[in-house]
Amino acid sequence: MAKVIGLGNALVDIMTPLENDNILSQIEFPKGSMQLVDAAKSNEILKLTSHLKSSLASGGSAANTIHGIARLGMETAFVGKTGNDDFGKIFKDDLVKSNISPALFQSETETGRAVAMVSPDSERTFATYLGAAVELTANDIQPELFKGYDVLHIEGYLVFNEELIEKAVKTAKEAGLKVSLDLASYNVVDAKLDFLKRMADNYVDILFANEEEAKSFTGHDDPEKALEAIAEQVEISIVKVGKDGSMILKDGNTTRIDIIEAKPIDTTGAGDYYASGFLFGYLNDLTLSQAGQIGSLLAGKVIEEMGASINDNTWEEILEVVEKIKVS
Repeated sequence: MAKVIGLGNALVDIMTPLENDNILSQIEFPKGSMQLVDAAKSNEILKLTSHLKSSLASGGSAANTIHGIARLGMETAFVGKTGNDDFGKIFKDDLVKSNISPALFQSETETGRAVAMVSPDSERTFATYLGAAVELTANDIQPELFKGYDVLHIEGYLVFNEELIEKAVKTAKEAGLKVSLDLASYNVVDAKLDFLKRMADNYVDILFANEEEAKSFTGHDDPEKALEAIAEQVEISIVKVGKDGSMILKDGNTTRIDIIEAKPIDTTGAGDYYASGFLFGYLNDLTLSQAGQIGSLLAGKVIEEMGASINDNTWEEILEVVEKIKVS
């Protein structure tokens, strides 16, 4: 069976339901925003929210995707950098518990974490301290990391370290892997458009984008035109269009995928888990329609829970549906 290795920011997600928005006012964060903070500010927010019930799990976009693939039953690994601290141990232990091989480098800097403050109306406000995660360097990437794997999946948030990304994709391609890239955020695309286009042209096989990211990447307001423009650069172009589902374009043929019925609580991880389902289906030689359906299934299930994880009972239901999709 195929094997997937992920490369991304190693962050611990701290999901914290708020009683009201007073804390957001106190720290002067716009509701719904994602703010990068230093260690001191992160610790201040952790102290302010310490009386609230939080849940902790390994996070970061690529790690979320790898978690989903692992739970579907494929062999996986994750490459990142953590600190020598309790959060670093939480991150590694969560990978191991999920049967993900940890390829983690260690730093003296504290482990990165994302405090997700969830308002009563389910809107999330993030305080993200990247910490050790951004200290992963091109020198850490060696050919033996990718030996035995079939796909390297990268999150777009790493793109600010151009040297790291370029070394990773070159090394992966030399080792015979396909490269999958999730654009991550439209503002990331805006900031690094020329570099991302060069990477897509030369190294990327599968590219995931939502509607806003696709627009930023191609300049097209029409998602279908954006899908076609992306497909000129990569083997498989995928654009997710919210309630309208998703579109997958390969070899000139577009496959449309519907969303599943869901009761959204928190949209964290929806795109990451869509990528999990698609890559699992694609690497199991399913049709693009079947792969997209599994992606849609996982995306629909993760938004019904708080945080970027799916509980064990729901996974049992998912695996049953996946088996039905395989034979459909």
